[in-house]
Amino acid sequence: MQEPLDPIPLSALQHWAYCPRQCALIHLEQAFEENIFTLRGQAVHTKADQPGVELRAGLRVERALPVFCDRLGLVGKTDVVEFLPDGTPYPVEYKHGSRNKKAAIAACDDLQLAGQALCLEEMSGKPVPEGALFYATSKRRRVVPITPELRAAVETTATAIRAMLSAGRSPPPVNDERCRACSLRDLCQPEALADKAELAALHDALFDPEA
Repeated sequence: MQEPLDPIPLSALQHWAYCPRQCALIHLEQAFEENIFTLRGQAVHTKADQPGVELRAGLRVERALPVFCDRLGLVGKTDVVEFLPDGTPYPVEYKHGSRNKKAAIAACDDLQLAGQALCLEEMSGKPVPEGALFYATSKRRRVVPITPELRAAVETTATAIRAMLSAGRSPPPVNDERCRACSLRDLCQPEALADKAELAALHDALFDPEA
């Protein structure tokens, strides 16, 4: 019998997709700081984070539903799950801002939603072909098909996160445009550490004839 996997929070999928070092600082080093963007996100989740069940337009709607996927070792909590009349779950993740986000940011959101879908599939025994992201500023949803590619990305990301946690080492900083909005910038110090990493790489290659 296979040993159960150490649980990985669903939020770690999004953190890793955005920046592996951000993921390590939060989930390995237990470091976190707030900024305007994280505070806006918390404000959006105020209602969704309150557990509850209601009926709406023929749907059973559950808020703050705990979910898990033993196969991938994922655990977390959904914002909203709408259960269709046949019992099929439909996850809805709440985000601040509008749905016209940059493709790279949207992809991070999609990955987290797909992780929720895989959890709900295992728990309900029903396929979850799609979910939605609700953006607070535009008050509109963006439907996300849970494609085979997105499912594979969840598995690959979970494996990478687990390997990082097992090794106990944080990836190097990226020092690019992602750092501008990151609340962990002061803790990460991407400008200083990225320069050190570059100098170390140059030093290692100094006497390498193939470099």
